[in-house]
Amino acid sequence: MPYLVHTANLQMAGFAISTVGWILGSISTGLVQWRVWHITNTTLITSGIAYVGIWRTCFFSHVLISPNLETMYCQPFIVTDSFIPREIFVAQGLMLVAVILGAVGKIVCAFGLKNVYQGTSQVSIIPHWFRTGGTLILISSISIIIPVAWNMHSVVNNFSISFPSTFNMPSSPEKQEAGAAISIGVVSAILLFTSGIFFLCYRLPQNSDNKVHPISDEDSIFSDSMSTVSGFSRNSRSFLSLNHYLHATLNCDGINNDAFLWEIDDKL
Repeated sequence: MPYLVHTANLQMAGFAISTVGWILGSISTGLVQWRVWHITNTTLITSGIAYVGIWRTCFFSHVLISPNLETMYCQPFIVTDSFIPREIFVAQGLMLVAVILGAVGKIVCAFGLKNVYQGTSQVSIIPHWFRTGGTLILISSISIIIPVAWNMHSVVNNFSISFPSTFNMPSSPEKQEAGAAISIGVVSAILLFTSGIFFLCYRLPQNSDNKVHPISDEDSIFSDSMSTVSGFSRNSRSFLSLNHYLHATLNCDGINNDAFLWEIDDKL
């Protein structure tokens, strides 16, 4: 069984990077700070800032909750809501796909690393584990960067959202900026993409095959001669092999006395 631990150092680093990227992607999915709206023409949003995420919108208010306690007031929305813009609708689906594919890709790559570090008789299957897992991780990174870039485009162009009256949100802010969720999503996509490339770069060493090679005549003669010395076999082939072995040994040691060799031949 070939020793392959030294061949997967880059993939072990990729697994650590993908873990960090997957965690950041999961955090970005749940955060509400995708788009930060600055609002000053309302008395309900006392902080002047509202957050628009892909699952809900929130703002601080001491009017809606309690006059003496400033608490974040949130209103969730779902896919079937007609007022949701396309970038948020797409983000809901793709971010979930990214989290699921990233988790599955990490599990597949973990099996590949397990086979590398614990050993396996099926060495040729290891690159397939890494290619499959790396491909899933790459798709996960693409699934993150698409909604992140689309929502960033909406922020730059200051697009509005027609919230219903129950949300107590204006349809458009005075200005808006990208929130922490978009920044975290960008970092997550970069880390996952880098990790996927690392896994796809794995190559088995050339001498890692487990094929059975035929034994040459010289190896066979040497093996027969050694078994003759250890087992004192009396067949003629073993004696010839021992004679050949002794001739080779004496010549290698620098002894080339024909009389001495002739005497050994007579005794054998």
